Amino acid sequence: MPYVLDRMDEVPNPSPTSQSGRVSTCGSVGLSGAAFVFEAAPFFLPTPDADFVASTFRQDYTKISKHSLAIWGKEFMGFRFVHSSDIHLAKPFGRFDEDTRGRLREARFQSISRLATVAREAGAAHVLLAGDIFDAETPPPQIIRQALREIQAADDITWVVMPGNHDSLAASDLWTRMRRECPPNAILALEPKPLSLGEGVVILPAPPTARDPGRDLTGWFGEAASGDAVRVGLAHGGVQDFGAEEGGLAVIAPNRAEIADLDYLALGDWHGQMKISPRCWYSGAPEADNFKPQARPGCLVVDIPARGAMPDVRPVETGVFSWTGGEVDMRVGDDVGDVLGHALPRQDRRQALVSLSIKGRLTLSEQAALIGEIAGLHDDFAFFECDHSMVEIEQEPGDLDEIDSGGALRAAADDLFGQAESDTLDDEARKAARDALSRLFQFAREEQA
Repeated sequence: MPYVLDRMDEVPNPSPTSQSGRVSTCGSVGLSGAAFVFEAAPFFLPTPDADFVASTFRQDYTKISKHSLAIWGKEFMGFRFVHSSDIHLAKPFGRFDEDTRGRLREARFQSISRLATVAREAGAAHVLLAGDIFDAETPPPQIIRQALREIQAADDITWVVMPGNHDSLAASDLWTRMRRECPPNAILALEPKPLSLGEGVVILPAPPTARDPGRDLTGWFGEAASGDAVRVGLAHGGVQDFGAEEGGLAVIAPNRAEIADLDYLALGDWHGQMKISPRCWYSGAPEADNFKPQARPGCLVVDIPARGAMPDVRPVETGVFSWTGGEVDMRVGDDVGDVLGHALPRQDRRQALVSLSIKGRLTLSEQAALIGEIAGLHDDFAFFECDHSMVEIEQEPGDLDEIDSGGALRAAADDLFGQAESDTLDDEARKAARDALSRLFQFAREEQA
């Protein structure tokens, strides 16, 4: 179905157990992209031990894994591709230091080659990018050029690239340059009209016309004629009852795949991977960019066996950096180092960013131990912050005596403790008092050491 017959070659050295071994190795279809694929007619590949399959882009034969375009020993009539979105090249990451910002931006750039690797290992000839390849409408010129060169370098893959809300069609200069420099293995989905990837596969794109178009741009999908071809929608934005990534208007019908008779709807905008229905997924971003609890960053390998068949969707992790956030509860008597350690990644800390908030109630001695643990962890990570200012104080006999048994210092400690436990002060004032008392206690301990 999706695959074009141009020239037939015999599979070299077929195994004794293989059946018919004729395969198409050439074909070119669709705009500036080339879709080189198997023919639509039924054929059989060798059994897994032969471990070869015709190259989809070159007139030679390339070994790949058994997770290939073929279903070993069975007829294969489907379409396999990688679904990704929200790369956000040139994202500024302003809250981090210069070195960390550079590392995070480079990881996002390298996600292009990682997506190509996923496609090769899965035996997929296409990568569909559902918007926001760039973080802004005016990315640095060198980023545009380098991104296109990276796509061009993966010339065994056809890339379908659609704008998102961050790099919408309103960025006319950006997409004019993208058209001008688009490599031959890329297809720019810049118009709401069907794009053929070959005999049997049609992409229905809904490129955002502005950052917030304010309407459902996928509405035309149901009216689009595609014959017997596999129908794949490509869109960017939120669905009803599910907020867009930045709180924009949620306008895409969550049942669009069903009402428009799509085999699959590939969505972008939400940076966490999410299944909306069996035929509709957000791929999530290939690299995380926040501390929200969500699926690990990655992409989706999608198999559509035939027109109308239920797609098989397989998440594949691609992230280099891990982002760990959330709250950690601590209580009197806890081993604060052990509790904190369980909330932190144990491996690859150089590639980890951490933002934790500690809550609960600890003695002054335990709070001092916590502060020491936090100070000792900072340099382990690409980024580390741990707010412990909301931890309440459990006073034990002798705690304030460790600061001083009398005099002005003890009077200051008594006053701070009173403010920290006051019912008349607001949260911010009590928080400041707790923090000051903890620091005073730690200072007194260091002076006594």
